[in-house]
Amino acid sequence: MKISKEQVKHIAMLARIELNEDEIELYQEQLSKILDYVEKLNEIDTTEIEPTSHVINLSNVFREDRIKPWLSRDEALKNAPDATDKFFRVPKIIE
Repeated sequence: MKISKEQVKHIAMLARIELNEDEIELYQEQLSKILDYVEKLNEIDTTEIEPTSHVINLSNVFREDRIKPWLSRDEALKNAPDATDKFFRVPKIIE
């Protein structure tokens, strides 16, 4: 599939990039080759192939959730550089 210079210029405009004439010709050739290759891929018979979202069959690869003991409020606050009796104290950023 041959792509025109106008199409390359339109793509460049959408991508907000400036191309000189040499670059337009280069990208015209490269994009045409890419589209030709995609056309070849469309010729492959895939009727017997099951659609996949990933090449390798994967199930949930995350670890199991486990309940663990957590820090009490006093333990969490004892290492804070500045704290009140219940909260971390941080510098005021909104006036």
